Amino acid sequence: MNPIEQHIFKQPEPYQSIMLYIRSVIKKTLPDVKEKYSYKIPFYNCYNKPMLYMGVLKGTNYVDVAFVQGILLEQDFPELKDYKNRKQVRSLQVTSIEDFDELMFVELLKKASELLKTSKRAWYL
Repeated sequence: MNPIEQHIFKQPEPYQSIMLYIRSVIKKTLPDVKEKYSYKIPFYNCYNKPMLYMGVLKGTNYVDVAFVQGILLEQDFPELKDYKNRKQVRSLQVTSIEDFDELMFVELLKKASELLKTSKRAWYL
């Protein structure tokens, strides 16, 4: 098992199932995405730049799927939340697979990937 799989399988339910599901959607939608275990959480990189990461934030009851360039996506995707006034990161707060909008997420992944393709760097603020 790689470090990302170990991390996910350490999570209690329902977080484990949510993270496995989101991971499968990411890999299905963007087959060239590179998984990287960094800062003790799974990162997903496109074009050698971090696109998103996910984890369960202390004191919350959801999986935080955080888009590095989220501030550029929030107008088209109002589902993205600004958790504790992050400068550029915006995230989906996923509490259950049943309430997760996969079609919206696929469109969000595609848009985020296109943004990174044309960006010189992921972190710009």
